[in-house]
Amino acid sequence: MWNEREDCGMERDGTGTHIGESPYVVGIDIGGTFTDFVLTGPNGRLELHKCLTTPSNPAEGALQGLRELVDAAGLSVADVGRIVHGTTLVTNAIIERKGADTALLVTRGFRDVLEMGYEQRYDIYDLFLQFPDPIVPRSRTLEVGERMDRDGHVLEAPDVDATLNDVNRLVEDGVNAIAVSFLHAYRNPSNEIAIADAIQKHHPELALSVSHEVVPEIREYERANTTACNAYVQPLMRRYLDDFQHALANEGFGGTLLLMQSSGGSATVETAARFPIRFLESGPAGGALVTAFLGESVGRPDLVAFDMGGTTAKAALIRDGRPEITPMMEAGRVHRFKSGSGLPVKAPVVDMIEIGSGGGSIARVDAMGLMKVGPESSGAEPGPACYGQGGEKPTVTDACVLLGYFDPDYFLGGSMRLDVDAAEKAFERLGERLGLSRDEAVWGVHRMVCENMAQATRVHLIEKGEDPRRFAMAAFGGAGPAHAARVARLLGAHEVIVPRMSGVASALGFQVAPLSFEIAQSLPTEIDGADWSGVQDAMEQLEQDALPLLQRAGLQPAEVRRERWAEMRFVGQFHELDVPVPDGELGPEAGDVLARRFAAAYEERYHSVLEDYVPMVLNWRLRLVGPEPTLDLASEDAAPTNGASAAKGMRRAFFPEGGGWVDTTVYDRYQLGREDRLVGPAIVEERESTTVLGVGDVLRIDDFGNMRIEVATA
Repeated sequence: MWNEREDCGMERDGTGTHIGESPYVVGIDIGGTFTDFVLTGPNGRLELHKCLTTPSNPAEGALQGLRELVDAAGLSVADVGRIVHGTTLVTNAIIERKGADTALLVTRGFRDVLEMGYEQRYDIYDLFLQFPDPIVPRSRTLEVGERMDRDGHVLEAPDVDATLNDVNRLVEDGVNAIAVSFLHAYRNPSNEIAIADAIQKHHPELALSVSHEVVPEIREYERANTTACNAYVQPLMRRYLDDFQHALANEGFGGTLLLMQSSGGSATVETAARFPIRFLESGPAGGALVTAFLGESVGRPDLVAFDMGGTTAKAALIRDGRPEITPMMEAGRVHRFKSGSGLPVKAPVVDMIEIGSGGGSIARVDAMGLMKVGPESSGAEPGPACYGQGGEKPTVTDACVLLGYFDPDYFLGGSMRLDVDAAEKAFERLGERLGLSRDEAVWGVHRMVCENMAQATRVHLIEKGEDPRRFAMAAFGGAGPAHAARVARLLGAHEVIVPRMSGVASALGFQVAPLSFEIAQSLPTEIDGADWSGVQDAMEQLEQDALPLLQRAGLQPAEVRRERWAEMRFVGQFHELDVPVPDGELGPEAGDVLARRFAAAYEERYHSVLEDYVPMVLNWRLRLVGPEPTLDLASEDAAPTNGASAAKGMRRAFFPEGGGWVDTTVYDRYQLGREDRLVGPAIVEERESTTVLGVGDVLRIDDFGNMRIEVATA
């Protein structure tokens, strides 16, 4: 069984670090293709590492990479004081349907809640529309004779003995996880508690998720689906955490293990085991955090985070130095880029949009004879054709190799030799099917990927009422810097910032994530004539429920920052806007402030205000946040001034604005200093990524060692 390491009694120094804890911190980001590592230590020390993910057992690759990282730094795993870990385990389990055999208990008469879903078409023109299968099939959905009204009054108490008999049959049939989601349990969980307590007593071996703990919010379908998904991945997450902790202990690790939440905060192993659904998008959240951190250090609070890895490309908007948090996401989409084609999950998540393909995304010819890129990915096994592991299909990475952007002898710092011949053969086959030459097919893939990413990012920003041209772009991920300048040019952005750890930036973002937990309560409240004492009681109860989770991680109440939000709309509307709740006691004055803030937010989003409609709050949210970890990346070697030449040599690369194939200077990222000024076309290489400057782009190095690229206008 899973156990949490007890560290509750340790003192803290007020910065989120245990007193006496080693100053070495490691961030580990397990992605679909690569696993990234960052080690930070005293005096701005920074060590980076990257290795292929091991899909059959992700922890195996993570542990091997961790050993290689600390060995290269002259340390051991025992010297590390804290590990912050992000994983795709939950996402993959839902997408691949490799979770537990799960049953769902619902109110009598509501057995088809997961089957019915929204009863809306996400694409009205698709005659062959498909929806994802429910995470729990109807045959595993059990009706319970109980009923609660919308105000939380018990109309019918559940028959516990009869329900236990049904659960016994499910267990005999192989069920090892149970989700309980009763009607209106968010207002009064007593019926859920009665059933859950009985199941826990008679079947302690079962993974158990109840909706009033997982997501105590209105909207029956989303609440039931989220609770079912949480139960579905709970056994898998607990086994993984147990195995990972034991493996770390065998390596001598005695520090603190934290996991990255989708919301951009870190959490204890205990929280991850109870609420694994909150870790659905843990990796991409790190990229948004490091972008916000980067923006603060360089004086650019408004940025677009552009994260392009081996499997996908994502974008996030950073405004006023903070990423936006949204209360819902989708998992397991039938069509990756179509909103509504997945399973809705009510859990806080950094608002990132998937805008395109990753380095391993496969180029193909569709039934109409047109070229498409993605969403299918070659992953880590076999990987792109150029990896030489048996892959035969052309990918985005293969295109970068054949365009001269990637050096086949310096991929991952030379630790991985790329097979150019395999990439050429893959694109020759693609070109034949399209009636194009190999070079035309190669450039077509690269151009299509950049155009698609620019278009998706533009739509995402405009939908939020923002002009893409006023934002700088922060590029990271193994493939991000190679595509960022062209995407920015198409987007109309004028600057790209490439941090000096760009290839593993998400793993670095984990290290600036504070301990946090977000919780919500549905309490529909019209601002006019609201029961403010009831609202105040609800907010205090939220804190009482959430604070112990942070205290068990060693935080004291005085260290915790409270952030309160209201999901607001006009009465009769369906969609809500997040509005910050004023500090202090909630009463009529606070209601007036909320109304004004909502009107301003509504006008900013929709450019109008409905004067004659009454504003209301649907959900009240509380986010408890611990101290933000300190991270000093400024060091003497961040931007060297030793005068050494950064030029490594010349390579022919393809730049259509320069007339096609151009003899291009290649630079060593680690030798660039503040006195250097590069004008594109140019290529800058580092171990974990490659940056490509287009014709006329200008690059300089700032005091923190970041590459600042002034993008030439199209």
